[in-house]
Amino acid sequence: MLAKRIIPCLDIKDGKVVKGVKFQGLREVGDPVELAKKYNDDGADELCFLDIMASYESRATMVELVRKVSDQVFIPFSVGGGVKTIEDIRRILLAGADKVSICTTALQNPELLRESSEIFGSQSVVLSIDAKRVGNSWHAFSHGGRYDTGIDAIEWAKEGEKLGAGEILLNSIDADGTQSGYDIELTRAVSESVGIPVIASGGAGTLEQIYEVLDKGKADAALVASIVHFGKFSIREIKKFLKEKGVEVRWSYPQLTL
Repeated sequence: MLAKRIIPCLDIKDGKVVKGVKFQGLREVGDPVELAKKYNDDGADELCFLDIMASYESRATMVELVRKVSDQVFIPFSVGGGVKTIEDIRRILLAGADKVSICTTALQNPELLRESSEIFGSQSVVLSIDAKRVGNSWHAFSHGGRYDTGIDAIEWAKEGEKLGAGEILLNSIDADGTQSGYDIELTRAVSESVGIPVIASGGAGTLEQIYEVLDKGKADAALVASIVHFGKFSIREIKKFLKEKGVEVRWSYPQLTL
């Protein structure tokens, strides 16, 4: 069994890390390079950067940020938000990112997933799905959770895998920033429907909730934001708890013990 991963997520706006609740009410957290270095040193397995402005100007800012981060961290990191073309992907990867996550553009142009996976390899392509419960199912939303596409999120995950995505970043809009727990039902449904890794995102508030999404939700990795940004828990504390619960976790620095 592959070790479970803990991945801090850094939402970027105007060059700063911000965090909101259900994609609303953003508050500033800090400097992205400093936080990236902190999480790298604390044992994070990967990092996830999301450009929530997704404008031409912010994409240029993100590319420069990627360069700065790649000079400071030694773990993989992905970048998403406003990725529209193969050239956008190429620019981000050349700047030092290991993966690029695609959400809205993949819904509008699914062939971008196939083309990018053929050019850069599926390991570099992450399908990001912003999902929200609508009735008895979940729909994939676009444009930062603002528009309901009407597409079933589970079916979209399956289609994304067929198109070449190497990983699913599953964002629960309902749970985002609430610290009330991940959407276990959604995560399990997607995890059981695809053969590629699923990263659960949205709702982490306690150590037990992280354990539950990895265990009951069958996620391969857990994204964390508020609980580490605001000092509730450290990456090391999260991994120590998971190890004590019998979950296999990675530890970036063998000389340090959990």
